[in-house]
Amino acid sequence: MSKKNSNVNLENGFKNHKDLSNIFFNFKKKLDTLKKKSYLVAVSGGPDSLALASLTKFYNYTTKSKFYYVLINHNIRKKSLKEAMQVKNLLKKHKITLNVISNKKKITKNIQGEARNVRYEMLLKYCKKKNIGTILTAHNLEDQVETFFIRLSRGSGLAGLSAMKSLRKLDKNIMLYRPLLDIKKKFLIKISKKIFGKYFKDPSNVDQKYLRTKIRNLKKPLETSGIEYDQIIKSIKNLASSKTTLEGYLKKEFKETVKKSSKEILIDLKKFKKLNKEVKISILNNSIKKLKKNYYNPRSKKVQNLIKNIENRKFKKSTLGGCLFIKKKDQLCLKIEQK
Repeated sequence: MSKKNSNVNLENGFKNHKDLSNIFFNFKKKLDTLKKKSYLVAVSGGPDSLALASLTKFYNYTTKSKFYYVLINHNIRKKSLKEAMQVKNLLKKHKITLNVISNKKKITKNIQGEARNVRYEMLLKYCKKKNIGTILTAHNLEDQVETFFIRLSRGSGLAGLSAMKSLRKLDKNIMLYRPLLDIKKKFLIKISKKIFGKYFKDPSNVDQKYLRTKIRNLKKPLETSGIEYDQIIKSIKNLASSKTTLEGYLKKEFKETVKKSSKEILIDLKKFKKLNKEVKISILNNSIKKLKKNYYNPRSKKVQNLIKNIENRKFKKSTLGGCLFIKKKDQLCLKIEQK
């Protein structure tokens, strides 16, 4: 397909459909506000990421910003590399160069969680290599609600239930931006079909052994019962508003309770034990993130179990989130766990 035909296909795909045109201009407004010189676009081959790829490609015709398209092949399934190359060839027809990066680490436990950690680790590495400051992902409205239910099922507090932010810091110099969080999946499917004529289905998305799949299958029964995702999103936004208020207080407590060096973090146990449960969870989560540079928090249940252990007089040491927790007199010392 020539560059001219590719441009025409993109223009017709958005301009001939009012709903899709509105999505593009909303998307354009968001990226115009960021004013970044370069972006990494995380691609999987599903309708969400293909829609994001087409939106960024169309946006690229009106800006000097540079876009790098990257697909992480986790190597969990035998056909994953072949599928990745199919996505690469599809995008190539539309003048989009896709970089496929294969994971060499074995993922055997907590597959989706570990795959997610590996994905962000490799995306960050690529960003540093190319001096890219922002990663774009195609998380959408349904992803937001599914994440809410997953965290609800795990007993998450306010921080977890207020779900995903559209913009957040992953690294000192790298941000994660989710520009499609307010867009319903049906529109992203429509964009993918209009622009590319197809999209690829990940078999793991229908595998019932994964909690996210089970929750995804609850959508229709919930809607039949009169519970719409739009209503749930309103609740999530209300929780996010409350979380923002709480974060100011948490930052103050973290500063007064925690000391950080390049290799370890020290938590004042006397001050820590006087805090309420929600603040204790936040301090441990933030301590792990700052030391290990993890993107996601450990599961709430595991953090709560660690708190119980720490407050036990017999506590000496424990591990969580890749960190080793050691009691040293009146301080809790965190170091990166050596494997």
